[in-house]
Amino acid sequence: QVTLMESGGGLVQAGNALRLSCVAAESTFRYFTMGWFRQPPGKEREFVAAISKKEGTTEYAESVSGRAVISRDNEKNTLFLQMNNLNVDDTAVYFCAASILIEIYRTPRQYSYWGQGTQVTVQH
Repeated sequence: QVTLMESGGGLVQAGNALRLSCVAAESTFRYFTMGWFRQPPGKEREFVAAISKKEGTTEYAESVSGRAVISRDNEKNTLFLQMNNLNVDDTAVYFCAASILIEIYRTPRQYSYWGQGTQVTVQH
């Protein structure tokens, strides 16, 4: 089991950058594949990025590829998402999630543990 809490959201201007963090309360964090998802207003939750347990493999949604970097620090039980050149379409609640599966999956149902989310709002 792992308990997750996101931070780093806020109101930003288009073109700027933001770094989201997700801290796990338990050191079991290192045994989970981790992902970031987001839910735009009125839309379904969607995959953003994911990283394998030992930071060897990452995957990105096409919508953020080239603008986002996912990373993790297993010593600090923390997951990061650096988002650059933000645009209004990035406005959403961002969630971190943990999966016990070794493979990286892009569907929310493959992730067993979720944080409460952090709001990111991008304005012109």
